[in-house]
Amino acid sequence: MSEPHDGAVYVAYADGASRGNPGPSAIGVVIFDGEGREVHRESRRVGHGTNNEAEYRAAIAALEAALGLGASRLELRLDSELVVRQLTGRYRVRNPRLMPLYGRLVDLRTRFQSVTFRNLPRAGNRLADTLANQALDRSS
Repeated sequence: MSEPHDGAVYVAYADGASRGNPGPSAIGVVIFDGEGREVHRESRRVGHGTNNEAEYRAAIAALEAALGLGASRLELRLDSELVVRQLTGRYRVRNPRLMPLYGRLVDLRTRFQSVTFRNLPRAGNRLADTLANQALDRSS
C-alpha cells in the first residue's frame, strides 16, 4: 500500500459507550485524511463492559482502521480524559481489565511513524459519540 499524501496526518475521533457501566457497550469512530475528507466511519457493538473498556476499544478500532487506510501519522481525539492520560503516561493503568487493552494500543502505536493523543470536550466529539449510541440503540 502506498503512503497517502506524503505522510499527511490523519485525524480520528473515537468514543465508547456503555449502558449500565458495566453493560452493553459500543464504539463510534470517524477518520479524516490529511485533506479533511472523511475516509472511515464505524458504529458497532463490542459486547459487555465498562465505559472505560469501551473507550479503549474505540481507540483500538481507530488505530486499526487508520493502519488499514495506510496512515503513518495519526492524531487520535478522545473525550475520555482517563484514557488519554494513560496513553500519554500521565496516569498508570491499574485496572486489570484495562491492561490488555492498553497493551494492544501500545503495540498498535508502534506501527505508526507518529501517534498523538488529544483530549477534547465531549461536545467536540459529538459525531463519534452519536455513532456509539446509535450502535447501542440498533441492538436494544
